[in-house]
Amino acid sequence: MKELDRITIDPDICLGQPTIRGMRITVSVILKLVANGMTTPEILKAYPELEKKDVAQALMYAAWLSSEKVKPIPFKGVAGA
Repeated sequence: MKELDRITIDPDICLGQPTIRGMRITVSVILKLVANGMTTPEILKAYPELEKKDVAQALMYAAWLSSEKVKPIPFKGVAGA
């Protein structure tokens, strides 16, 4: 997906969590900062290696993930459990 070309997943970086451009800054870190009220300029000041597009793509990635459809798998249980 070209729109999310700054989001990288590498099993050798941050245990395979989605990161920004292969840096050790995870998408989840950015999302937590936004959820706690930080603005994009504040995030960029705290993490000068980031760019405005990095923060925007982290939010786009989260929106994309939350729109995924999940189909529950019926649980039949185990005898005796």
